[in-house]
Amino acid sequence: MIMRIFQVTVRPGKEAEFSRFFHETAIPLMKGTDGIVSVLPGAPRAETPREFSFVMVWKDLASLKAFVGEDYTSPHIDPAEAELVESRTIKHYDLVGN
Repeated sequence: MIMRIFQVTVRPGKEAEFSRFFHETAIPLMKGTDGIVSVLPGAPRAETPREFSFVMVWKDLASLKAFVGEDYTSPHIDPAEAELVESRTIKHYDLVGN
C-alpha cells in the first residue's frame, strides 16, 4: 500500500473559501474514490491557519495512477481550487506494519 501526503497552503484571505471547497468537494471526492483504503483530512490549526492536508492510503500504485495519471508525483489540484492555493506539496511512502 502507498501512503500519499498532500499539503496545501492557501493564499492569504482565501481560507474560508478554500475551507468550503475542502469540506464540500475535496473530502467527499477522496472518500468515494476507487482504490482508496483510508482518507485522513487535516484542517488548519491556530498556528497554521492557511494549511490543509490529506493523508491517503492507496491499495496500490495502479489505483493511484488510475486517479491522478502517470505523473503521480506531481501535486495535482482541482481547477476550482487553483486560484485559492499558494503552494502545495506531495510525498509518497510505502505503508509499513499492515
